[in-house]
Amino acid sequence: MTTTQAGSGTDAERGGLTPTPSQTVGPFYGYALPLPHGEQIAPVGDPRTITVHGTVYDGDGQPVPDALIEVWQADPEGDASGRPGSIRRDTVTGRVQGRDGLVFTGFGRVATDPDGHWLVRTLPPGARPGATLPYLAVIVFARGLLYHLHTRVYLPDQIAAAGADDALLGSLEPERRATLIAEEERPGQYRFDIRLQQAEGGPEETVFLDFTRS
Repeated sequence: MTTTQAGSGTDAERGGLTPTPSQTVGPFYGYALPLPHGEQIAPVGDPRTITVHGTVYDGDGQPVPDALIEVWQADPEGDASGRPGSIRRDTVTGRVQGRDGLVFTGFGRVATDPDGHWLVRTLPPGARPGATLPYLAVIVFARGLLYHLHTRVYLPDQIAAAGADDALLGSLEPERRATLIAEEERPGQYRFDIRLQQAEGGPEETVFLDFTRS
């Protein structure tokens, strides 16, 4: 995809300018955005801590080694207001120190490793007021994307406990909704792979959300 320079007329009339490539969201962000201990969302030693992990795959089924994953969530009581402290800085050097290990901020940011793997340790989300099911909101940044992608992670045991679906899950066909539900590997550990694209919109492609402003 290309974008053209502003104005009208021929390239010669515009000073010989030619169309330039569109910008993408990565991977140039990688040197600055990852946070120290960005994966450790849960306070240190909290017995409720769960692990959510997976691999980011591109349209050819290959791992993406330079993606960035953000997680936003409500706390176990359903409070999604969040708290400051994820990006603390040293008052002398200005360097990012990361979270203090005590406060649950509801936010995490982690880069994928050379194998495309990502991982966060967090607390089970609670259902927000008016919502049926809790979930983790996930944002994906990766090379080749013109915009970051939004999706959700639902935990299977929370779905079973609620005995009901929310509006999003209920609107999807079974094979599509499965892409939003993590696999419980063992108590407290869940796998959630993210597939950015699949030929002809195949059923394994992760469901991404389109947010529009009213």
